[in-house]
Amino acid sequence: MEPSFSYWEHTAFIDHADVIIIGSGLVGLSAALHLKKQQPNLKVLVLERGFLPSGASTKNAGFACFGTVSEQISAINQSSEEEAMNLVAYKWLGLQRLRENLGDENIEYYQHGGHELFMQDELEDAETCIGQIDHLNKLLEQAIGKADIYAVANAKIADFGFKNVGSIIYNPYEGQIHTGKMMRTLLYKVYDAGVLVLNNCAVSEIKNEENNITLHTSQGNFKAGKVILATNAFADQLYPELKVIPGRGQVLVTKPIPGLKLKGTYHFDEGYYYFRNIDNRVLFGGGRNLDYKAEETWDFGHTDTVQDKLISYLNEVILPGQNAEIDYWWSGIMGFGDEITPIVKQVQPNVFCAVRCNGMGVAMGSLVGEEVAELVLNN
Repeated sequence: MEPSFSYWEHTAFIDHADVIIIGSGLVGLSAALHLKKQQPNLKVLVLERGFLPSGASTKNAGFACFGTVSEQISAINQSSEEEAMNLVAYKWLGLQRLRENLGDENIEYYQHGGHELFMQDELEDAETCIGQIDHLNKLLEQAIGKADIYAVANAKIADFGFKNVGSIIYNPYEGQIHTGKMMRTLLYKVYDAGVLVLNNCAVSEIKNEENNITLHTSQGNFKAGKVILATNAFADQLYPELKVIPGRGQVLVTKPIPGLKLKGTYHFDEGYYYFRNIDNRVLFGGGRNLDYKAEETWDFGHTDTVQDKLISYLNEVILPGQNAEIDYWWSGIMGFGDEITPIVKQVQPNVFCAVRCNGMGVAMGSLVGEEVAELVLNN
């Protein structure tokens, strides 16, 4: 049944907006904030299908990272050195913009560095990556202006108490954030700018009409002059031609662990596994590569395959012999594609998209949002 709204509700909340943004994650809210900064009188409305932002913005691991050595090698092999380094520069600038927009204290940003781990049976992979360090450091210095980004740091293995780890490559320029506080701070910013965010409002269809765009939603119809699609992994539900592939990331957090030695962020297996210390607990996620097809889903949830692997690594590598108790399980949905760069473009007259962050939404999101906002303003 069509929802029944009062005159007050129609005139204050629903009737024609200049721009409607679909999705209240980091990209969508960054776009809203940029629109209002550039044109404060614009009427900007954000529609969100979930109670909280769906997807990955409040469900990611809080890594302020721009890529491990193995990830850089993979990106170069998939595209080119030039494109991979352009992406590094984009992620680096995106992280600086995130900090600038929200403030380090508000998002609990700490630059404790990033670590790439190689297991003892990955000697060949480790040697390949270590052999590329000098070359990558020269490329990245040109991209972001920082020297000696990657270095071997095997002494840290014993310091952290890991087992079965053969090598570590350290990057001092990466950091970590509190994802929830990041999104809460961003929400406060857009509220202060006069942006309205409506939750539990799923968009089912976007119709281009003569004088405006009509959005059919679970709460009735909304009209706008322009629309931004910022639903990342869920973009295909409205525009299948974008070919954004969902990728579920499963995550656990342990109960507090006295004397936890972890400091910084950690990746292994080409970034498919990742962990960190949060409030003296271990946050650990990944395993999407165990069964790509099973994890190409829009459904939140867990699989025994991934859960068992995460628990095994937790107890055998990260916290050997401690049998840590697990306090939280959750999953987030990321958006991937054949190309390493995000999609920011007009998909039909007055409808724009900013999607496919390829699992690097924290690094990219602020800039991707600003980029699509500029596209809207310039059209």
